[in-house]
Amino acid sequence: MITPDPSRHGTGTPGSDPTEQASVWQPLRHLLTALDDDIARLYRERDIAGVRPRFVMPLIRLGRRGAMTIQELAACLEVTHSAMSQTVSALRREGLVRSVAGSDARTRQVTLTKQARAVLPFLEAEWRATEQAVQELESEIPYALSQVVRDLEAALARRSFRDRIAQHLDALPEP
Repeated sequence: MITPDPSRHGTGTPGSDPTEQASVWQPLRHLLTALDDDIARLYRERDIAGVRPRFVMPLIRLGRRGAMTIQELAACLEVTHSAMSQTVSALRREGLVRSVAGSDARTRQVTLTKQARAVLPFLEAEWRATEQAVQELESEIPYALSQVVRDLEAALARRSFRDRIAQHLDALPEP
């Protein structure tokens, strides 16, 4: 069993609010949110209405591959059916996709609306520009983010995040 070191892991004292302690995780979440917020601001500045950064990949994929079921779209984007269902609902509310009858009565396919097709060239250009901006950022820092991701993936392949959390959780004293 591992004995947690409160001074090192930000766990604080028993009974204290762990969300108010120093966090290694929070800065990454804040960074990703800030990057998405900057992309969303760019959309607003360019009058791209109703589009959020999380919509872009499914919109581009639908534009390139044509109509798909939610399950097909989720599989090709490597997300859960539930997550894609929520995204498609949000896209539908914004008028960017619609559902049409599939090949049989049991299936529905998601397809782009005229509104989505109109903004698709911009979204593809923005995607490419964002990738270039990330490459530019990586050239300005001593350790590339893409390398950090590969290193983290390798470490997690050796021992899952779930197993790591469970080990630390099991080491805590019983409440």
